[in-house]
Amino acid sequence: MNDRQRTTPDLDELVRLFYDNPSELADFVEVSAAETPEPFKELLAHDHHMTVTVERFHQSPVDVEVLKTDTDGQAYSRKILLSKQTDGKVVQFGIVRLHCTHLGEVVEREIKSEKIPVGRVLINHNVLRQVQLTSLWRVTPGEELCELLSLTPGEVIYGRTALIFCDGEPAVELLEIVTP
Repeated sequence: MNDRQRTTPDLDELVRLFYDNPSELADFVEVSAAETPEPFKELLAHDHHMTVTVERFHQSPVDVEVLKTDTDGQAYSRKILLSKQTDGKVVQFGIVRLHCTHLGEVVEREIKSEKIPVGRVLINHNVLRQVQLTSLWRVTPGEELCELLSLTPGEVIYGRTALIFCDGEPAVELLEIVTP
């Protein structure tokens, strides 16, 4: 097994942190960057922090709302929304699993304060990090996700799974679903 296979986040595993069945959240179909329409392609098909990307795209800093958390051993997981500070519009849903042993005590404490997006905490603390896009997804949201993102049933949006390596270690697994 190569490193990429071993460190690629599993979509079902991430979703099951907060949902009994992944289809409760959404139906997911893996797609290529070429199959991803704009503006979703611009928002998702890159190896950068989503916090910075959505702030630049929406021309507004974002706030995080933590909807639910789970702690399992050294892993801290959370289901979140990012909203624009300018008008409160939700621009991203996410599920994040952090392997705290790779983050350091101060960074872990700030992330667990649930006041600042993970990407912003890592940037503010100048943690050596590398974001790795692993998959792009066409997403048909379930009822809850439609409600959270103010979408109509059947509307198609897009998301991605990604990893953030901190000091060379796979520290953060991500599912990020955006609205245009």
